[in-house]
Amino acid sequence: MTDRKTDTRDDYRYSISIPVRWMDLDAYGHVNNAVYYAMMDQVVTVYIVEAGVIAMGISPSIGLCVASACDFHQSIEFPEVVDARLRVGRLGDKSVRYEIGLFRPGHDDPAATGHFVHVYVDRQTRRPVSLTPEQRAGLAPLLVPET
Repeated sequence: MTDRKTDTRDDYRYSISIPVRWMDLDAYGHVNNAVYYAMMDQVVTVYIVEAGVIAMGISPSIGLCVASACDFHQSIEFPEVVDARLRVGRLGDKSVRYEIGLFRPGHDDPAATGHFVHVYVDRQTRRPVSLTPEQRAGLAPLLVPET
């Protein structure tokens, strides 16, 4: 794996803008670490819904987070608009590793990098299931070569 701090926006395949809200600040006056995770979760969820990987409330399978991590490189501040970037680092039979970079305006290096690993399970039984061909097709555009 590469040194994620040196990733650039171009290393990711999808992006959304997320404004920092006043309420995102903690008692120390900076964006709370939980908000970084929420931004990462948001870019993943927006993509998988837009790409048809899941249909909210009706998909027969859903992705459950089994692992996550975030490396903090710089502070995100109010009232910045974060460029949340997404790629798929690994596409397995039943799991996906989503890799995220959060970028501040005017900065080429990421403020934070992280990942979520989702295991896809049957909505009712919660037993792991293989990704469908449609789910794989929706995720494939974000897949980057493993390093």
